[in-house]
Amino acid sequence: MPKNFMLTIEYDGTCYHGWQRQPNGPTIQEALEKALETMMRQKITLIGSGRTDAGVHALGQTANFACHTNMAPGQIHRGLNSLLPDDIVIRSCLEVTDQFHSRYDAIKKTYRYCILNDPLPSAVGRQYAWWIRSPLDMIAMQQAAQHLLGAHDFRAFEGAGSPRSHTIRRVLDAQWKHQPPNRMAFEVTADGFLRYMVRNIVGTLVMVGLHKITSEQFRVILESRDRARAAATAPARGLFLVGVSYE
Repeated sequence: MPKNFMLTIEYDGTCYHGWQRQPNGPTIQEALEKALETMMRQKITLIGSGRTDAGVHALGQTANFACHTNMAPGQIHRGLNSLLPDDIVIRSCLEVTDQFHSRYDAIKKTYRYCILNDPLPSAVGRQYAWWIRSPLDMIAMQQAAQHLLGAHDFRAFEGAGSPRSHTIRRVLDAQWKHQPPNRMAFEVTADGFLRYMVRNIVGTLVMVGLHKITSEQFRVILESRDRARAAATAPARGLFLVGVSYE
């Protein structure tokens, strides 16, 4: 009988076309499945907790796979890290029940979006933050972010082509945090996310921070369910999947 294993994965998404395997470029799923198949000598299908888009990073992505093996989780953990490229690291490997499913069993996820707010760009670490030269009003952005809390229809912040049955999500926490001297991060936790949802929210909150719209106008955009009223999508490089929670 096959065993079921859960991986917690950290990766730098800069050189990848997102999580999901696809024919037109390297992906995180493809790299992991190739390493697993080398180890296990059998076909492996890796089930992720959800997709991350091209250029998006992860500190705590989760995925599970089933296979016939006598290897212990620790052996799989060490073996995978010896086979994977330097920009993908397995943080943990656990044996889980046969019924565990990394996507359907997830109860909440946390994302972080990082911004460099400085007159000058950064040469080091530029692939991990959105550079904005004009000063941002973080107090105004935090005030606007409070409108996200609770259950809402997030259609106004949905990217085209989202694979979903409905657009209602429950946001449990949404906070802007200052990271001296010139950085800030938006951290949001919800029971689920639509495609580009965090990046579209951040793009619109930045408009609040630039005093181009007010907190009240941000609320109106959210309630309008009209993507055309929200701002442009923030760049992928500033987004990190921080973690996925299960019962």
